[in-house]
Amino acid sequence: MLNNKQCHFCSQNTGYIDYKDINTLRHFVSLQAKIYKPKKTGICASHQRKLSEAIKRARVMALLPYTNLHTK
Repeated sequence: MLNNKQCHFCSQNTGYIDYKDINTLRHFVSLQAKIYKPKKTGICASHQRKLSEAIKRARVMALLPYTNLHTK
């Protein structure tokens, strides 16, 4: 989890957030498998929408859990 003033994805010039990149997506998901709010992560609004869509796609593909009960 990053807490910078600048967006993590804007600083790296990434236009597309890949749902298969689980290591990056896990930084923005809590231990209870909830998506962190943009205020906590410091992500801009457009990238937050893309991030939440990528996390939801990863959940459907069973790459990320829906709840923490699935990780035990």
